[in-house]
Amino acid sequence: MAEYLASIFGTEKDKVNCSFYFKIGACRHGDRCSRLHNKPTFSQTILIQNIYRNPQNSAQTADASRCAVSDVEMQEHYDEFFEEVFTEMEEKYGEVEEMNVCDNLGDHLVGNVYVKFRREEDAEKAVMDLNNRWFNGQPIHAELSPVTDFREACCRQYEMGECTRGGFCNFMHLKPISRELRRELYGRRRKRFKNHFKSGAVVLDHPGGSDRVCVGFVYVHVFRAPSHLRGE
Repeated sequence: MAEYLASIFGTEKDKVNCSFYFKIGACRHGDRCSRLHNKPTFSQTILIQNIYRNPQNSAQTADASRCAVSDVEMQEHYDEFFEEVFTEMEEKYGEVEEMNVCDNLGDHLVGNVYVKFRREEDAEKAVMDLNNRWFNGQPIHAELSPVTDFREACCRQYEMGECTRGGFCNFMHLKPISRELRRELYGRRRKRFKNHFKSGAVVLDHPGGSDRVCVGFVYVHVFRAPSHLRGE
């Protein structure tokens, strides 16, 4: 009996534990789910909830006939967001094995960012610190996630361009970064670690040289480093 229960744990046959939470780290029913959401006490992966704001979702015309943000502008905006978060995770908490951003529209998945660290200790440190921080004027909500294999969490139909459920699919629709950014982030990882900041937050002054501005993460001051310090 114990072997059988272990074999069906986290699957659709499991009537006790939520298979969606086990695979995806999020469930559309939330706290109202009839099955258990077993939150991990340790994991390599963290979930930062609803942190990415897709400008295309808020830039449609009144009749929803077209979007005021072009695809090129959209990709540039997304790449900047991805680089900022990825760089902050590595410089402040530890080596990142994988980072994924959901392009879904459902409340439980929209804008979710999953960061898988190489070490569980780094993930735990990140969660504790991030929950005391803000991003773009909003408090950050981070937690350890049960997701370890993103292949199981992703919508295969979406990857083939065949998902009929659209943005409200309950499996992850992962938003890709540009090839250039992928090469830069992962190819220069070792160099970044040699030169990473040991002093914590970095202050970014306003271009006019007066007031400091809130760009991205906020700790006490704005953290994002100038481009020349990030090796760009």
